[in-house]
Amino acid sequence: MHPTVAGLRTPVKKFQLPKKKKTDSPMKQTIKKSSISADPSEVPRVNRRSFLTRASMVGAIALSPFSALANARGDDDDNGPLKEGDKAILIAAEIAEALAVTTYTNIINMAPFFPNIPDDDQGYLRAARQEEMSHYLVEQSVTNQPSPFTRFFYPPNMFVDSQTTINVLVTLEDSFIAAYLVGVRHFSTANLRVTAARIMGIESDHRTLARVICGDIPPQNGGPLSAVTGLQGIPEPANPPNNNEYERTQKWNSIDQAVAALLPFVDKTAAASHGFDTSKVFEFQPFTPVPPSPLGQFFGFHG
Repeated sequence: MHPTVAGLRTPVKKFQLPKKKKTDSPMKQTIKKSSISADPSEVPRVNRRSFLTRASMVGAIALSPFSALANARGDDDDNGPLKEGDKAILIAAEIAEALAVTTYTNIINMAPFFPNIPDDDQGYLRAARQEEMSHYLVEQSVTNQPSPFTRFFYPPNMFVDSQTTINVLVTLEDSFIAAYLVGVRHFSTANLRVTAARIMGIESDHRTLARVICGDIPPQNGGPLSAVTGLQGIPEPANPPNNNEYERTQKWNSIDQAVAALLPFVDKTAAASHGFDTSKVFEFQPFTPVPPSPLGQFFGFHG
């Protein structure tokens, strides 16, 4: 099994680092009380089996504006019901996207380096937040269920220390890429496979752009960063930012492996065993995304 978090492998117990309302701004609509003290009685304990099966107990919600996806689930079986294997992958993807939105929201609002990096870097982080929310809504429109997990843990000094923050961000993007490649491999319909590939391409953009930021973090915020530790737990030079010839599968071939990677972020016991800070939880707060470009919206299976 490959590592689940930067500096982690499954048996490892310690997280290691290498060294459209208009009355508020789009950010203010979603960040109120995003970080709260963790009450052990309120944070659920889960295991790898219950992680996905818990989703079946979540109440159904109205379809999002992306409901076209749910009405055309695949060229292979246009009229068939959503298969359980497909639903398991999509629920895991919803959890991942909720975690991604929460991560970008709090980087923008809490990370000391954010106001000190160039405008185009700030723009990338803001756009990534919008894109991850869009992905979540597409997936939710297919499952007709919200993410069963909406409160997340992070390693110590996340959103405070620049190296920690970038390492975790790249680690998450690495895991999202690998998880969507599991979808490309195992989804039962062409429409879901192509959609997974489209989303995976955006996650790849995010990984590269997160590495671009390394060189732009100023000295007062601990920069510039010369290396980043991602999902494989190995410090890699930040230059060049686009350092992949091919996307990394992490040798994942089951959604269960993506579930294992996410557990420390959603479960208090797993978080503690991996050295995460369990004194705080960060809440996912959904919003209506605004696409960075109208040409890059979902549109449907034909793009």
